Amino acid sequence: MARLVLGPLLRYTGDDEATVWVETDGPCEVEVVGCRARTFGVSGHHYALVHCTGLEPASTTPYEVRLDGERVWPEPDSPYPPSVIRTYGASGPFRIAWGSCRVCAPHEPPHSLRKDEHPDGREVDALRVLADHMRQQDSGEWPHALVLLGDQVYADEVSPHVREYIRAHRDTEVPPGETVANFEEYTRLYRESWSEPHIRWLLSTVPTAMIFDDHDVHDDWNTSKKWVDDIRATGWWDERIVGGFSTYWLYQHMGNLAPEHLVEDAVYERLGDADDGWPILSEFAFRADREVAGTRWSYCRDFGRSRLVMIDSRAGRVLDPPERRSMLDPHEWEWFAQHANGEFDHLLIGTSLPFLLAPGLHYLEAWNEAVCNGAWGGAAAVAGEVVRQALDLEHWAAFGSSLDRVTEIVRRVGTRADAPASIVALSGDVHHAYLAQVGFPPGTGVRSAVYQATCSPFRNPLDEHERRGIRFACGKGGTLVGKLLARAAGVGDPPVRWRFTHDEPFFDNQVCFLELEGRRARLELQKTVPEENEGFSLETVFEYQLA
Repeated sequence: MARLVLGPLLRYTGDDEATVWVETDGPCEVEVVGCRARTFGVSGHHYALVHCTGLEPASTTPYEVRLDGERVWPEPDSPYPPSVIRTYGASGPFRIAWGSCRVCAPHEPPHSLRKDEHPDGREVDALRVLADHMRQQDSGEWPHALVLLGDQVYADEVSPHVREYIRAHRDTEVPPGETVANFEEYTRLYRESWSEPHIRWLLSTVPTAMIFDDHDVHDDWNTSKKWVDDIRATGWWDERIVGGFSTYWLYQHMGNLAPEHLVEDAVYERLGDADDGWPILSEFAFRADREVAGTRWSYCRDFGRSRLVMIDSRAGRVLDPPERRSMLDPHEWEWFAQHANGEFDHLLIGTSLPFLLAPGLHYLEAWNEAVCNGAWGGAAAVAGEVVRQALDLEHWAAFGSSLDRVTEIVRRVGTRADAPASIVALSGDVHHAYLAQVGFPPGTGVRSAVYQATCSPFRNPLDEHERRGIRFACGKGGTLVGKLLARAAGVGDPPVRWRFTHDEPFFDNQVCFLELEGRRARLELQKTVPEENEGFSLETVFEYQLA
C-alpha cells in the first residue's frame, strides 16, 4: 500500500472547488471529499493534485485523504484540529497572511537562539507560531489564504538533516559543496521544510499561493548577465537549475494554478500520460533556464472582488543586452497589464522583490545600474558589476525602466473611474518589514490608495550589523548619500514619491496580515516574542488602515 510522504497541501480554493496536493511513495489513487486523481511519477517520486468539486460556497468542509481507499490523513491521535476546505463567498472580512524567507532548521538550541547568541541562531519560525495560535482559535478567525513570496526553501542554506544526506551521497569537497546539487536533494529539502507538524497542518488547512525568489535556487540568482555567464560556466549549475525548476514546478507551481488553467498546461498533461515524467520535466526545466520567452511562472488569484496578481520577478528577467535589462519579457509585461485591469475592490501585486525600497537603497541601486551601463566609463562598469553582486543590488530600482513601467501600469489602473480602493504591492526578500505610502505627481488623478507593503522574514532575521545598515539607508543620511551618488551618475528622480508610515523598519521573525472587507483594507504586522513559559506568541507591531 502506498504511503503519504508529504502533504496534504491545500492550494487553490474558489467558491465551489479546491485543489489538494500530495506526494506519495508509490503509484496510487488519491481521494479527497469523494474526488479522485491518479498519481504521476517523476524519477521515483509520485504526486497528485486532486481537484475537489461540488463544494458549497461559503462552507467549511473537514476532509480526509485516502490512498487506494485507505485513510492516511489525518494521522491517528493527531493533536491538531481537522484539516478543512473553506470556500469563498462568506460575508465578513477576508484575511490574507503573507511574508517570505523561511530557513528550515530545528527548533532547539543553537538554532532557536538569536544570532547574537550563536551564528546558527534563527529564533522561532513565525509560521510555526501562527499555526500554534490557530490551534487555539475558532476557525472563523483563521486566515483565508497564505501568500508565500519567495525563499520557501534555501537551496544554499540547507537544514542539518539535509546536510547529512548530502554528505552521505556525494563528495562535499567538490562544488557545490554542502548546498543542494540535484533533483533528489531538492525533494529532501522540501520534505524537511514542509513536514514539521505545525507547518504540515497549517499548509493542509490554509490555501497557499507561492512564488520563488533567489534562495529557492541560488543567492543572487539572475542578478546580471555576467552572473549568469559565470554560473553557467561551472560544472554543477545545469544539474542544480534543472533540479530547482523541476521541483518548483512540482511542489509549488502546479498548485498555484486555477483548475481551468492547469488543464491547459502542456507539461501537466504530458506528465499524467508518462510512465516516468523525468525526461519531460527535466527538458522543460533546462529550457526554462535558457529561454525566458514562452515560460510563465506568473499567475493570478481572485478573492471575491479583489485580485492578487503574482509576478515572477526572478526567473523571467531579460538580461541581454545589459543596458536594456528588464524584470519581465515583453509578453509577460502584456500579461501583467492585462490582468491588472478589471473591476476590483482591491488590486494586490505579489512580487518577491519590493518595487520601492528604503530611499538610500533605492538611489544606491539606481546609481549602480547607471554605472554598470557605462555612466562612469568602462573600468567603472566592471567595478560596478562587482559591487552589484556583492551588495545584492538587483531589485526593481536596479532595473529602472521596469520600475517606470510598473509605475505606469499602476497609474493607469488607479486613474480609472472604477479604480480599486487600494493597490498594494506585497513583497519580501529584504529581511525587514515596512509600509510605504506612494504618492504620484500632482495632477495625475490617481484615485486608489497605493502602497508598498514588505514583510520578511518568517524565519531568518538579520544580525545587528545588518540592521544598522538598513536603518542608515532608511534615514536622512543614507538617503542623502544615495541621492548624491545617483546624481553623479546622471540618475534623475524616481517616477513616484513614497514615505514610510513608521519611523523605522521592523526586524525579527514576523508575519503580516491584510484584511479586506468591501472597499476597506487594513494591514497588521505581527512579530514572534518569547513567553514566560518558554513558548512563543505573536505580538502586534502595528495596524494601519489602508483604505
